[in-house]
Amino acid sequence: MSCVPTALILHKPVSHMNGLLRSQTILSRNIVQGSSSRFTRINRAISRAFQNAAPTPRSPPLVFAFDIDGVLIRGSRVLPAAKRALAMLEGDNPMRVKIPYILITNGGGSSEEDRCLRLTKQLGFDIKPTQFIQAHTILKSIVEEYAETPVLVLGGKYDMVRRVAKGYGFQKAYTTLDVHAWNPSVWPFHELSDAERATTQHVDFATTPISAIFVFHDPRNWSLDVQVICDVIQSGGVIGGPYIPVSEQLKERKIDLVFCNPDLVWRGEFERPRLGQGAFREAFQAVYKALTGTTYPYVQHGKPTESTYKFAQKVLSDRLQELLGHRPQNIPQVYMVGDNPESDIAGANAAKWSSILVRTGVYDPSFGPSPHTPTYEAEDVEEAVKWAINREMSKS
Repeated sequence: MSCVPTALILHKPVSHMNGLLRSQTILSRNIVQGSSSRFTRINRAISRAFQNAAPTPRSPPLVFAFDIDGVLIRGSRVLPAAKRALAMLEGDNPMRVKIPYILITNGGGSSEEDRCLRLTKQLGFDIKPTQFIQAHTILKSIVEEYAETPVLVLGGKYDMVRRVAKGYGFQKAYTTLDVHAWNPSVWPFHELSDAERATTQHVDFATTPISAIFVFHDPRNWSLDVQVICDVIQSGGVIGGPYIPVSEQLKERKIDLVFCNPDLVWRGEFERPRLGQGAFREAFQAVYKALTGTTYPYVQHGKPTESTYKFAQKVLSDRLQELLGHRPQNIPQVYMVGDNPESDIAGANAAKWSSILVRTGVYDPSFGPSPHTPTYEAEDVEEAVKWAINREMSKS
């Protein structure tokens, strides 16, 4: 192995050494500048990627449930505060986030899809069936039990509830107008109009026993409907058949009777509240008790029942998953905004939701305080939404 004499290294010309050092410095500078430029390009690319990526939706600290009649709408008229309140939920709020909400009404009589189309047009915001609950929507969860058995469906105009029922899966749904068309002497004090007759189905009820009665919506002809319900129950399902003893009528509830809306009154365009499905239920029970000496057992859905609020809790959870892309472990604080202390406030309080009572519907403070104490009392839905948002923001 040859060695380079030390003297040769020590005695290299200075100019040669300076040139070598300058070359190394230039090379190092170029490497550093090249690396810096490359890293800058990478950082810019990463920044662009983050900017172009869809942001992950933030989970809001609260969600809302609204009644419709008397809160957002009164009769056919949209209340002025409704659109401003919904705009806040769509992002026009201090948090700059969309706040999920659902609508829960004890109304009904049409399909969820049809009603959402009308609400979207009225309110100016896209209302989807996945965020909408009518009084009878909950019947979707029990339809399998009655899908292939004859049932009587009541309420609404003509055969509209029949169409809703069939949409849910009730394949053999009949109306009291069908019964009257089959035998007008069932209730001789009414004559079917041409429009009513055009919507009836030809059925022999003497050989078609009814297994259950569902009051989907507010009945239009109380007298006919009360008579037919009494006939079905007292005859064990065969209209016109012999009446069975009361003990047999009540035994294991031979004929299921289901009401979807317990509201005694509701608020429309008239100056004072109008009688609702709850009043029809009371009328039927009064007649049945006068006939038999007792009331008839029934299942009640609709606000403020536990079944409806549990159903609404699931709809809220599904709605959050739809908006966030995942199902949250816990639903944020729920604020129920309603105008009826007996249905909206009582139900929300029992469900451990926060409740806000507005003065644009059934509730009238001039008649005294609410029988069910709300978390807050507001003039209208806009004030209700503002208060709830400010309340939750103050917690964080």
